[in-house]
Amino acid sequence: MVEIKGELVWFITGTSSGFGRELVHAALTRGDCVIATTRNLENIQDFPKTEKIRLLQLDVTEGFPSIKAKFDQAVGHFGRIDVLVNNAGMGYKALLEEAGSDLLRKQFEVNFFGLADVTNAALPHMRARRSGTVVLMGSRSSWAPEVQGAGTYVSSKGAVRVFGECLNAELTPFGIRTLILEPGAFRTASLDGEMYTDNRIPDYDEMRAEAMKRIKWAREHMPGDPVKAMELLVDVVRGEGKAKGKAWPLYLPMGAITDDAIQAKTKKMLNVLDEWRDIIRDLDLDSDKPHDQ
Repeated sequence: MVEIKGELVWFITGTSSGFGRELVHAALTRGDCVIATTRNLENIQDFPKTEKIRLLQLDVTEGFPSIKAKFDQAVGHFGRIDVLVNNAGMGYKALLEEAGSDLLRKQFEVNFFGLADVTNAALPHMRARRSGTVVLMGSRSSWAPEVQGAGTYVSSKGAVRVFGECLNAELTPFGIRTLILEPGAFRTASLDGEMYTDNRIPDYDEMRAEAMKRIKWAREHMPGDPVKAMELLVDVVRGEGKAKGKAWPLYLPMGAITDDAIQAKTKKMLNVLDEWRDIIRDLDLDSDKPHDQ
């Protein structure tokens, strides 16, 4: 076991590309220790050669018993895990009826159930120490899901946000913090891959074609810098830099497009409440009626 002093120990899933890769570099630059995981270790052999990093093969869909055994092994490298970052994920591009429940299940298996398994493997260690941080990779798209062809992905990310909110309520008494990242339009590989077309329904041909065009356009117009995003994440977890003096946020929206999406959704919901308030608040039992009606 490598002796550590004031450093944090990060366990990061999905480090072969995108946010995960940049986060490994950001954490190491601050002097922290990292357990970097990926499905294929060949993809991360270029990480810095230092005692402060350990590489671990991990597929978040391999099942809880295997994930727990690997996480327990990882704890032994540095003696603890301070920060778990559930970054591993992917996104199918499909129209919901064409995708069917089979593709939805595959999507949730990675983005939701895999995340839950890794989190549950970490929690016994964090509860024992009454300390730790659990980071969940959400998405701006869950606040603006009205995009044809993105339903499977955004549904899984909406579930991640609610899971994180529930988790926060249950973990706060143990001194464990929860952070829900919600990035939008960052230059990663998140939009790579083709549209799902294995179950073409003719009625959707025009819609599917338009969705493919929008995805291609979005792939070429993502202004967000993943390096800056992960530097901010490290600031927030460590309480320094841009996060110094700020309260723990639970949610960490990232990018102007995410700011816009959240403001638009909250305004939309408030408009519904304003329009329907008198009606939806007048649904209690009448005092003179029996309670079983």
